[in-house]
Amino acid sequence: MTDLPVPSLAGPVRACPCTVAGAETAGAARRFGPTHALILLIAVLGLGSTLFLVGTPLDTVFALLGGCGAIGAATLAAAGGGRRLVTVLVEAAVRSSAAK
Repeated sequence: MTDLPVPSLAGPVRACPCTVAGAETAGAARRFGPTHALILLIAVLGLGSTLFLVGTPLDTVFALLGGCGAIGAATLAAAGGGRRLVTVLVEAAVRSSAAK
């Protein structure tokens, strides 16, 4: 089996777009869309409702859901380079200070 010829490519090999510099950040920022947000909203509401119905105190439910939200925000910040999250936080801070 070692006598089989190995085909060679005639021209230069085009790089995968995922290996181009900066493509990881741009692609990661576009991956989280409205459909994903809706799915996460339904999951959080379902989890919170289930925890409440089985008798978990509300302060514990809010603490657990807040922790899940913080983990999700940190994951999105790490995947998207953090620019999108920082932009949203700065915009919210400017709007809240302008309202005073």
